[in-house]
Amino acid sequence: MNIQKTDCRIEISDTAVKIMLIRGAKTMEVFVRKFDKKDIRDAILIWNQVVEDGAAFPQTELLDESSGMRFFEEQTFTGIACEAGSDKIVGLYILHPNNVGRCGHICNASYAVKRDVRGCHVGEALVRHCLATAKELGFGIMQFNAVVRSNTAALALYKKLGFTRLGIIPKGFRMKDGSYEDIIPHYYIL
Repeated sequence: MNIQKTDCRIEISDTAVKIMLIRGAKTMEVFVRKFDKKDIRDAILIWNQVVEDGAAFPQTELLDESSGMRFFEEQTFTGIACEAGSDKIVGLYILHPNNVGRCGHICNASYAVKRDVRGCHVGEALVRHCLATAKELGFGIMQFNAVVRSNTAALALYKKLGFTRLGIIPKGFRMKDGSYEDIIPHYYIL
């Protein structure tokens, strides 16, 4: 299902984040669940789309099935956003400690949404689920190290959800075309 910009209704409970994407008479319900090995091909496809775009993730190397399985399984938690009914994967997130030892209570996450559903609030469902999961796992703070200034959708979402901006690191991110973009670190008390 190719969904363009649309209205949405978000339902949040203790156990799940569901979003209803409404376009005309069609709706799509999205829920977030834990990564399973059967998700690997779709997870790699979506992750690699963001890496290929070269505007949000610091990685430059694409994942293959072997490296992808290791990568997603070594995270503290990998969440998968699915379309209800079809179980079609539309996004994912990874959650892990941002540091070790005395800073091990601070976590970090990355979010990837399939190209054809970007702008449909899938990212919001992922972030909300991630924050709840991080708190449940005992983390106390979520920190984003490198939100790229041109990623206006992410910046607007983090502001909406109550993240605190830490400042600007000039030219902290190398874009796909070789130019440099500012990054804006954020944190959120869980």
